[in-house]
Amino acid sequence: MAALPLEGLSAIVTGAGRGLGRAEALELARLGAAVVVNDFGQPGRDGSGQASKGPAEEVAAEIRAAGGRATAHTGDVADHQQAGELVQLAIDTYGKLDILVNNAGILRDRMIFSMSEAEWDSVIHVHLKGHFNTTHFAAAHWRERSKAAGGPVYGRIVNTSSEAFLAGSAGQPNYAAAKGGIVGLTTSTALALGKYGVTANAICPRARTRMTEDVFAGFAEPGEGQLDPLAPEHVSPLVGYLASPAAAQVNGQLLVVHGGMVAIVERPRVAAKFDTSKEVFSYEELDELISPYYAGRPAGETFAAAEVLGLRRG
Repeated sequence: MAALPLEGLSAIVTGAGRGLGRAEALELARLGAAVVVNDFGQPGRDGSGQASKGPAEEVAAEIRAAGGRATAHTGDVADHQQAGELVQLAIDTYGKLDILVNNAGILRDRMIFSMSEAEWDSVIHVHLKGHFNTTHFAAAHWRERSKAAGGPVYGRIVNTSSEAFLAGSAGQPNYAAAKGGIVGLTTSTALALGKYGVTANAICPRARTRMTEDVFAGFAEPGEGQLDPLAPEHVSPLVGYLASPAAAQVNGQLLVVHGGMVAIVERPRVAAKFDTSKEVFSYEELDELISPYYAGRPAGETFAAAEVLGLRRG
């Protein structure tokens, strides 16, 4: 019998008590990984409510019931110390850490003119700082292992961005900014850790979860016996692939995934270039060159890649 692709590897999945994170944890376990299931367990998608061990414990128990190995962790990844304890738990329990999937997040939607400082800070804190915290400790672990081994080791990071970053989302300036920051964090990490054998990639998933229940409220529900085109199970196989040895050459990439579709997003390209006819630009010359380029275009037009893919808020 052929070995499973992630057999002998250990993984952390944050925000894995529900939705996308749960599906990702189950998929990694199905592919053979031992999984540390992290979830702070707050019932509100805005990060409100009493933290609970229930969601993480339930998913870990589900993995073990299916014959896999799993440990629950209920700490807050937005807390630097608790994120370090999460990574150390994986190392202490399974001997090493091989895979890190950052998924934990909250929503506090508001238009930019109505958003409070606390609403801004909390979303940046959980999404962007949460990704940094776990990545920091995992990266240090892989660097130390690589130095001890005298060469590359196995390491995979899969971060969670969003189409809100790609195509804009009027009511989510905090979320869109955090998700854009995660892409920058991912590409920087990919460059820094490549020599140690570690890859870092980001996905923009579209799925019907607690986080997106209002976003996809108008989308038709699947019929009886049919898989929802927006089910998290459409996303988790890509996470499993990116975590596997097969994806060794995939590094620093952004991939959109939903409903049986994966799109690899190019880095932004120059759409037009203007040179001054003098030593420096003047206001008048810039007006003459740039204004005609935008004449007739829809106001607020975003990245061409987003428009081609038909991407919307999610």
